[in-house]
Amino acid sequence: MNIKKVFNYSPNFDSKKRKSKQIKFLIFHYTGMKKESEAIKRLTNIQSEVSSHYLIKKNGDIVVMVPDLYVAWHAGQSFWKTFKSLNRNSIGIEISNPGHEHFYTNFSKNQIQSIIYLSKLLMKKYKIKSYNVLGHSDIAPLRKKDPGEKFPWKNFAKSGVGKWHLLSNEILKRNRMKKINVNEEKNFFKFLFKIGYSKKALNKKKLVSAFQRRFRQELINGKIDQECLLISQNLAKKLS
Repeated sequence: MNIKKVFNYSPNFDSKKRKSKQIKFLIFHYTGMKKESEAIKRLTNIQSEVSSHYLIKKNGDIVVMVPDLYVAWHAGQSFWKTFKSLNRNSIGIEISNPGHEHFYTNFSKNQIQSIIYLSKLLMKKYKIKSYNVLGHSDIAPLRKKDPGEKFPWKNFAKSGVGKWHLLSNEILKRNRMKKINVNEEKNFFKFLFKIGYSKKALNKKKLVSAFQRRFRQELINGKIDQECLLISQNLAKKLS
């Protein structure tokens, strides 16, 4: 695949340059707009006050919008582990997709190839750990759903971009919808906080839904079951 890179700079970024060692996260978003052209226009409009470092078009083209060493305005109010306001410490990648409000669609093959290609370059350049590759809904679960349950996190993890659990489909299906007790629920949230999800996300259902959109994409109901517990435990062990 011949990946094309184009430049369409946004005026929406902090004027002070940051040091490369401050960059610790990659954050994936979808644009959430009906038309790709409208999304690009918004991200480059000074009045919108939003931007990202890169945008991945439907055809796989990579649009450079803000140079890496400047803080783009993509994450908003956000939390992960001990970090808050993740704009300062992240590179934001927008992916052209209408999102949940406009007939959410699958990401194209070309987009996926471009995202993996770009992510690997950035991870190597800035020494970004695989477990610090996140979705907008991970860092802002009360507000955001993107990149959503159609984003192929499992395939990305196989390519070294992001993390995934090691549980078999057989074990997962056997434990799906099985109830948990009070102590198991407490353990589930302990595991989530160890993974990196913030204790500031006070709406439990939205926090669970964000976890499911990332790691249990077949069923997003905001309810904790044995399957969710096993996945959270497995991930927490991998990150310990």
